[in-house]
Amino acid sequence: MAETIRNPIEWGVDQLRHAAAGFGAAGRALEHIPATLHSPRPRVRSIGLDDLRDALMRGAEDFGACRSDVIFLCAFYPLAGIVLGRMVFGAHLLPLLFPLIAGFALLGPLAAVGLLEMSRRREGGEDVTWATAFRVVRAPSFAAIVMLGLLLLAIFLVWMGAAALIYRLTLGPALPVSVGAFVHDVFATPAGWAMIGIGIGVGFVFAVLVLTISVVSFALLLDRDAGLDTAVSTSIRVVTQNPATIAAWGVITALGLVIGSLPLLLGLVVVFPILSHATWHLYRKAVWR
Repeated sequence: MAETIRNPIEWGVDQLRHAAAGFGAAGRALEHIPATLHSPRPRVRSIGLDDLRDALMRGAEDFGACRSDVIFLCAFYPLAGIVLGRMVFGAHLLPLLFPLIAGFALLGPLAAVGLLEMSRRREGGEDVTWATAFRVVRAPSFAAIVMLGLLLLAIFLVWMGAAALIYRLTLGPALPVSVGAFVHDVFATPAGWAMIGIGIGVGFVFAVLVLTISVVSFALLLDRDAGLDTAVSTSIRVVTQNPATIAAWGVITALGLVIGSLPLLLGLVVVFPILSHATWHLYRKAVWR
């Protein structure tokens, strides 16, 4: 039968029906959150540096197996860096440029969810493409994933507020007159060094907080039907049972992101997916099935 141009009213009704179905699915996902609260807590293992090394190797293998797809997904990071720099300089927000770039690490666990899903499905023997990353919406704990992501976003916004306050109390409140003047004030004045020291200290606290609550949380929520409280408490137990190993993982992640950020975040196209895939394998080593 030949196709015909659809009646606009009929088309509109279909779109409303699809939208209603989407809202219904979202509503059911939200209703699922209370049902999974206080779900059984999985046992955690003791892990060591050899486990980190193996997780990184397996993460690199995952990256190599679907390199073009992962690069396609992660190519927006350099683009985001260029756009971000343009926006910051255009809006005269130069003092917040570094806090913005550093703060993205706080959102890294959320940004890695699609790559975790790719590793999870590849581990199960499935064919993996870039579209696999978007199957996270089918996860039974998807609503909890969204809630945890919103929590990380809230932490990021608090960090940005703290960074603005630190600048105001040290080099501020006036904005720098130029890039050169700002660089001079940061590295050649006591107030600039105070801003660096305080900023690093406060940023470290935020980084430890995010690492503690999210090191295995997203992977666990992808892997099983669990509650948000269970995922976060499991992540905390992994950290408290393996403080030195997780600290080493944090250092590896931080150094990797720093190296990958140069220049203009281009290196993140490779570094970020390897770390993200490795996080899945770290979860497998740290949490019993």
